[in-house]
Amino acid sequence: MISDKMNAALNEQINKEMYSAFLYMSMSSHSNGMGLKGFASWFMVQYHEEMFHAMKLYEYIHSQGGQVTLLPIAQPPAEFDSALDMFTKTLAHEQTVTQSINHLMDLAIEEKDHATRIFLQWYVTEQVEEEENDNEIIDQLRLIDGNPQGLMMLDRELGQRPANVPVDFSKGVAAGGEE
Repeated sequence: MISDKMNAALNEQINKEMYSAFLYMSMSSHSNGMGLKGFASWFMVQYHEEMFHAMKLYEYIHSQGGQVTLLPIAQPPAEFDSALDMFTKTLAHEQTVTQSINHLMDLAIEEKDHATRIFLQWYVTEQVEEEENDNEIIDQLRLIDGNPQGLMMLDRELGQRPANVPVDFSKGVAAGGEE
């Protein structure tokens, strides 16, 4: 059983993961409007990953006898200056999420909540991967430096990103496989 304090903190993290999903859906929409279908696809895959992250938390809270309380989700921005702007904002957002996961881990350690600490380790590892991927794409966008041919090549590459998470959570996150 998790404490009330941990339960509330995990509910806040569900909200942050769902905001992340909305942010990436917004970026997908903006990419579509720019004619960057590969970027749009990459961000939509990211949307599904964030929803998966939220659902893992949702199921964990229930498995520990906690109560899920859904909080209002803030409206994400809808306009971005460029593909580089989107990925710079993506990295900054993921760094904020990393801080949030670290605070959850600190709380689990403080409360000697070993089950939650073990559960959160997956998120710690995931955040390292998220930031690394964003940095790689930012580096590529900086190398392209506005070159339309380079941008189109990267667009094609990003469009090849597969979705590795389930999108139907009706039978739980484990039913569709894990990331």
